Formats: sequence, C-alpha cells, structure tokens
Amino acid sequence: MSNDPLLLTGEVADATARLLRTVAAFDAADVAAASLLPRWTRGHVLTHLARNADGFVNLLTAARTGEAVPMYASPAARVADIEAGAVRPPAAHLEDLRRSADRFAAAVAAMPPEAWTATVRTPRGPRLAALLVWGRLREVEVHHVDLAAGYRPADWPEAFSHRLLHEVATDLADRAAAPAMVLRFPGSGCHELGIGDPAGAPTVSGAAPDLAAWLIGRTAGEVLTVTPDGPLPNPPEWI
Repeated sequence: MSNDPLLLTGEVADATARLLRTVAAFDAADVAAASLLPRWTRGHVLTHLARNADGFVNLLTAARTGEAVPMYASPAARVADIEAGAVRPPAAHLEDLRRSADRFAAAVAAMPPEAWTATVRTPRGPRLAALLVWGRLREVEVHHVDLAAGYRPADWPEAFSHRLLHEVATDLADRAAAPAMVLRFPGSGCHELGIGDPAGAPTVSGAAPDLAAWLIGRTAGEVLTVTPDGPLPNPPEWI
C-alpha cells in the first residue's frame, strides 16, 4: 500500500463507503447493541469514528497553518463527546459519519504539498502529517470490524491487511513485553516477520488479516496454527 497520503484518500473513501452501507441498515436496537469493544455499544464506536475524523481535521489544520491545534480538546472532552453521542438515533449517527468524513476529505484536499512534511502532536506522540491519512484509514477499517455487524478482518483489502500486519509487528518488535515469535503468511511466496529473538521462538501461521486481527486483539486467533504445536503466544495490548 502506498505511503502517499493523496493516493490513500481513495482507500479512505472506499472504506468509508463500506462503513456507511453497514450503518445505513442499523435500527435503534442495532445502535444500542454491544460492539466488540468492552463497555462500548455500537453507538459509542460510531460516535468515536465521527469525532476521530474531526480530530484528524484538527491535526491537518495544525500541519497546514503551523498553529498548535490539538486533536481533541482534552482526554476528558473526548470521552464526554463519545458518551453523549452514543445514544443518538441511527439517522443522527449516519449523518454525523457522512458529514465528518466530508470534513476530513476537505481538510486533506486543502493541504499544500509542503504541509505533509510537518510534525503534529497526537495523543500517542508526534506524527508526520503524511501519516494521518493512513491513520484515518486504519481507524475506519478496524472499527468497522468492531461493530460486529458482518464486516470481518477477512473483508479488509489485501494491501491494508499487509500494511497493518507489518505496522503492528514492527511496533511489537520494539516492546520488551512482546513474546518472541515468527509470523508466517502467504503472499508471492511465503512471507515471515520476526518479533524478538527467532531462536526457539514459535512460528504462528495464517493469512495476513487473521494474524493482524489477532495481534490487535480483535480475535482469539482460532484459525491460526502454531509450530511447534502449542498455545499461541500472548502479545501485549495493542495501543
């Protein structure tokens, strides 16, 4: 998958369209039902996705103007906005998602080429502005799965699955708490990613979306295999 944020905007638009089709079928009971995320209903996930789009607009504005615009007013304000919005009716969620996605697309279109090289401050630390479009794509694709409404990791586009898997594996390789393992997945040939010391480490094999979903805690890894035979490693929580 390209690192060019302008090329990734098409992927964001496609992922958003898939999300909107799912949400358009929700009734009030669907919105109030549990998501895959602890203590969050689908309404919480949908509100988070809308406010996340606005948060990325803030970061793009910071990159474009040089002003210190935070992603969210504060952690407490972020939580309050999600709680307040979660109980809205389905039509309000759908309209909010559409409008916030449009604002994000407009903010991307307004970026001059040089602004993509700016560094912005996110809740997870400094990030290059050029990575913000990928960040939004990741949010939409992963949280679409979190809705538990029929969209699964296997439905992720292949390029997205591979990029997410590489990103998470690279992050885990830098974390002392991550158990050593070798991740093996098919592609043009067979691909492997190492986490920690490969000597004596188990090999976990499966399709790229299944491996990525397991590493980020969206599945228990039921379809994965371990060599030599034994339990799956226990990766730390994805952050």
